[in-house]
Amino acid sequence: MNGAQVWWELNGELAQQGPGSDPSTLRALDALGPLPTTLQILDMGCGPGRQTRALAAATGAEVVALDRLAPFLGQLEREAERAGLANRIACVRGDMKQPPFRAQSFDLLWSEGAIYIPGFEAGLREWHRLLRPDGLVAVSELSWVASPPEETRAFWEAAYPEVADVEANRARAERAGYEVLESFGLPRGDWHAYYDPIEERAAGLRLAYADDPEALAVLSGHATEVSILEGSQGSYTYVFYLLRKR
Repeated sequence: MNGAQVWWELNGELAQQGPGSDPSTLRALDALGPLPTTLQILDMGCGPGRQTRALAAATGAEVVALDRLAPFLGQLEREAERAGLANRIACVRGDMKQPPFRAQSFDLLWSEGAIYIPGFEAGLREWHRLLRPDGLVAVSELSWVASPPEETRAFWEAAYPEVADVEANRARAERAGYEVLESFGLPRGDWHAYYDPIEERAAGLRLAYADDPEALAVLSGHATEVSILEGSQGSYTYVFYLLRKR
């Protein structure tokens, strides 16, 4: 079995592809303060678009949703149709590292759990041009919020060498041309919203692929990540950074 196929069996068609929840999305939206009357939103690395739909419903604005994976965009389009939001969400297939949009096209740039793809500071620098003057940004990024156990630190520094604490990420955002308005960490329940459905699938897949080393390696990688979270002593989470373009 191809490892990518097993990954899709484990992760495909989930409601979300990373930790988060509608309450956390709406908390971040509220923390940005008053929004422009005419609002254009870009959701970078939207995945299946849980937060995209939440933003469209809460603001009544048009949301452009960008992702490089067509299956995620198809899922978002179906869910938006079911929710009566199809006329407010425009799906675009493209690369977050080189977004196919004109300068100063958006008032609000959103990205949940995806800015690690270009890198936190590099992504913010690249996306800066897309915002109108005083444009707003809300991004969530894996961050240290306390001193981690050695095993936890070693795991994440190997998996994501750019991982940093909140103070360092706030400084990165300022260097990239933003004012930091606020930051807050996601609660543990937002991780369960992501991990629990995967765990349910993983149990069946371990039985189905008991004799397939490649498939089991994919499943083992997920199990290790969950184990690291459980032993992390609350030392990391995704943190929302709410920013304004300078």
